[in-house]
Amino acid sequence: MGGRLEREERIYIAGSGTLIGKAIWRGLENRGYTNLVGGPGKEPDLNDPSQVNRFFARSKPDYVVFAAGRSRGIRANQLYPADLMRENLLVQSHVIDCAYRNGVKKLLYLASSCCYPRHCPQPMKEESLLSAPLEPTNEAYALAKIAGIKLCQAYRQQYGVDFISAIPGDVFGPGDDFSLEDSHVVPALIRKMHEGKEMGTDTVEIWGSGNPRRDVVFVDDLADACIFVMCQYAEAQPINIGSGADLTIREIAMVIKSVVGYRGELRFDTSRPDGMPKKLLDSSRLLAMGWQPKTSLISAVKVTYQWFLQSLSRQVPLTERSANS
Repeated sequence: MGGRLEREERIYIAGSGTLIGKAIWRGLENRGYTNLVGGPGKEPDLNDPSQVNRFFARSKPDYVVFAAGRSRGIRANQLYPADLMRENLLVQSHVIDCAYRNGVKKLLYLASSCCYPRHCPQPMKEESLLSAPLEPTNEAYALAKIAGIKLCQAYRQQYGVDFISAIPGDVFGPGDDFSLEDSHVVPALIRKMHEGKEMGTDTVEIWGSGNPRRDVVFVDDLADACIFVMCQYAEAQPINIGSGADLTIREIAMVIKSVVGYRGELRFDTSRPDGMPKKLLDSSRLLAMGWQPKTSLISAVKVTYQWFLQSLSRQVPLTERSANS
């Protein structure tokens, strides 16, 4: 198993319109991969198995990167656990099965750091999956993503296919979802502090204590890692893709406050849930293979904030993100 991505062969990014999917598409194009199939507006409805079957039969991809499904913040995970679990189970099952039945040479499935137990030893190693209970606030979503990892392993075991999986840290970047209900920590804080600056408010409220630690990954770094893994990795065990460091929510908020230029105070609402207390991925296996992240947190936040400002000026709905972080 394994082998490099060949530029003349067809590559399908399932979820090409998502935050991560768009970044992988950009990353491939920048490296000279032009035979990309699907693309935003040209993908099938992944909830519909007949559409997925027709798409694979017609486009005949050689490689697949799965960046589809739906990911939402803590509040949405509490309100819509059934929707999140059902949709993710359906779309990943349809794509993985069609990839096998249509002779795809290699598939990379992207899971989530939410798959790790709530009180996982830090940094989180791949072998810690399923070793203890999950974080209750996103259990349904996490179970669906774990099922995707296990499905790739099952197809690999039964059919000998080169289906691999990776677990990214908390991903953010241009094209993110900045809606207050669905967004994750970085885009949510960017929006709150921008609105606080524009309205001249004295305080911005942030959910939780500010003490949980997160391994945040810039989306273009993640895309680079995904392409690297597709070329270099061919094992059944999932591989972590993190930044190699973690920060508290409070520390991340202070960086965002500086970039946005908000001058008020930050108030942490301890009546709100924190989520997992700490999520630092052990990315030593990936780093030992030769991959390194290229973008500092402050640079990544600046680029993301500029995209946010431009989207406001274009009056683009701030809901482009719909999968994996």
